[in-house]
Amino acid sequence: MGAQRLVLDGAVVVVTGAAGGIGREVVREVHRRGARVVALDLSQAAVDDAVRGLDPDRVLAARADVTVPADLSDAVDRAVGRWGRIDVVFANAGISSGDSADTVASVADGVFERVIGVNLMGVWNTVRAALPHIIDSRGHVLVTSSTYAYLNGMVNAPYAASKAAVEQIGRALRSELAAHGATAGVLYPGWVATPIADVAFGKDELATALIKRAFPRPLLTPIKPRRVGLAVADGIEARSPRIQVPRRWIPVAALRGIVNPLSDAALHRDPTMIGLVREVEDRAHRR
Repeated sequence: MGAQRLVLDGAVVVVTGAAGGIGREVVREVHRRGARVVALDLSQAAVDDAVRGLDPDRVLAARADVTVPADLSDAVDRAVGRWGRIDVVFANAGISSGDSADTVASVADGVFERVIGVNLMGVWNTVRAALPHIIDSRGHVLVTSSTYAYLNGMVNAPYAASKAAVEQIGRALRSELAAHGATAGVLYPGWVATPIADVAFGKDELATALIKRAFPRPLLTPIKPRRVGLAVADGIEARSPRIQVPRRWIPVAALRGIVNPLSDAALHRDPTMIGLVREVEDRAHRR
């Protein structure tokens, strides 16, 4: 028998990356549904702005660097000290691979380590800090992965690698937490209208050309963060193992074992794609 539906009204929800597009919308939506929210981000000013106008009795806004385990432990302790429990943790903080497309050969030294530090280790640190309380409350863990967990990560390998690894953390947790009556899920956003997506939609001409060549038009329209916020709140309440938003990506995810080999073969045989990748690397050499 599965865990009961999670009621957000009165629940204590921890959100990292709370000042960004997705995090901010999730904070506001779960608060609207009655939750007490622990909003965490790298800048105190930014997270204060994200919770402006919300009921201060149901909000704890704090600076926390997800790459520093002590910051997460301190935030969790403050939340438990104030409200006595944690019911949901949404490990959402993340960064892009940079302001331009780059191959594994051309990406600058240190970019991979920085992306893994935030997107993967940050999720790990967040989950580890909150997990004892999630088990006690029979609560729910949600981690932010991406469609890049199952798409080819060409010219975006650091980000794609981090998100594929995050997916595995969420899937493992789902099975492990069943023994405690708690649950976990993975969020797979497609392109969302946030700064992370800007590189692929006009900020970098080569990245934009590569994306347009690699994907069919129906998959290319970024969605508003508000849609993700609503889907996340619904998914938490349902304790969903997977939240795919927009839903048009579901067939790609479900058929990844078939789609991925076909897509990979098409990409590495496409002369236009090969030419664009060479341009990416030539540009890197000119820097």
